[in-house]
Amino acid sequence: MQEPIITNLPQSRVEMKFAVTPEEAKPFIEQAAEELQTAKPIQGFRPGKAPYDIVKQNFGEMKIWEMALERIVRNRYVHTILENKIDALGSPEVSVEQLVPGQEMKFTVIATIMPQVLNLLPYEESLVKKTVRAVEESEVDHAIDDLRKMRRTEAVTDRAATKEDLVVIDMDIKKGGVSIEGGAAKGYRIYLNEAHYIPGFADELVGLKKGDEKTFTLSFPKEHYQKMLAGGAADFTVTATEVFELKLPELNDELAKSLGVESLEKLRELLLTNLKNEAEQKAEESAEIELLEKLVEGSKFSEIPDLLVNEEVRKMWSELQHAAEHQGMKMEDYMSHLKKSTDEMKMEMVPRAIERVQAAVLVKEIAKREQVEVPDKELEEEIDRILTGVKDKETRDRVSSPEYRDYVAAQMRNRKTIELLKKKAVKVE
Repeated sequence: MQEPIITNLPQSRVEMKFAVTPEEAKPFIEQAAEELQTAKPIQGFRPGKAPYDIVKQNFGEMKIWEMALERIVRNRYVHTILENKIDALGSPEVSVEQLVPGQEMKFTVIATIMPQVLNLLPYEESLVKKTVRAVEESEVDHAIDDLRKMRRTEAVTDRAATKEDLVVIDMDIKKGGVSIEGGAAKGYRIYLNEAHYIPGFADELVGLKKGDEKTFTLSFPKEHYQKMLAGGAADFTVTATEVFELKLPELNDELAKSLGVESLEKLRELLLTNLKNEAEQKAEESAEIELLEKLVEGSKFSEIPDLLVNEEVRKMWSELQHAAEHQGMKMEDYMSHLKKSTDEMKMEMVPRAIERVQAAVLVKEIAKREQVEVPDKELEEEIDRILTGVKDKETRDRVSSPEYRDYVAAQMRNRKTIELLKKKAVKVE
């Protein structure tokens, strides 16, 4: 069997040129002839048992060779990437230079390959400092205040609303005398001691009693997602339908017990511990991000293929859409606010997408160098954890599939590698 001619191309691609003699192709041609007449039996012969010449007369020799070529390309391509340890991505491009029955087959396969780390920044010494900020007692006080607000009671009152009350209103917003889209609302609840997205709105409601109506003019914030309203003034007509006095629970042991803690002192201790853990986690995450950024910046990579960049941009776009929806915004409104098209925004994502791909390649390379492995027992435990509570058969089958197991193993290996990196390269202050 002739060895292919392998040539590295720009953009992390590799070209493989193949030449297959008729003798080498013979087993594939015979298999193709058998499969053709099995799928469509020839009269007078049992399926798959007609002589080659009869099959050639019925289907045409080129049809047989074309079918054989598909199998030969797949066979030679797989054999070559395994033999030469080529880390191929996606589906390859195939071009046929010569396909003539009785003659040598010639074809070329171009595959996109995983980019390589050409020069890795040393990580055996401290590259990043992790600093955990101190938690102040005032933060515990603020957390307790939030817990009290969660358990506050609302009592209807006939008096005028104060800054500490809740007012329920019906509202209509007009611009130039015309009601704006989405500007009418009924039963709109406003906590007067909390900042409203329209500056000054809550202040206008102080002093209202049930049944009072008021009209006033305010400006929308310049960063408002609706372009036609951003920075512009509008007329608000509101009618107070209810005023509620908000009563906070007493700051005592009873409050703590209602939260499942034996005393106020223990509650403060618990909140302090939680806040310290949160500060530790944020410092850990910050150090991890900085470490990967420094390693990527200080290392050298082969070209990143468009295939990976485009896929990463797709992921980033999906993440942005999810974030916008989570904030109650429509993606088109968000884009309109930024005054950018989809293509412009995706183009701006490309540099960050390249960095994210490089970080993934870097972690994979370090895992290889450090021989980071995921024991079968750990993988099984993680799969079992994922399956806990999953009753849907389709989902269970997908999670149990070899492909998903490989994905989980890769994620676990990446996490282990990053933890190893942090032990080596992050200094704790």
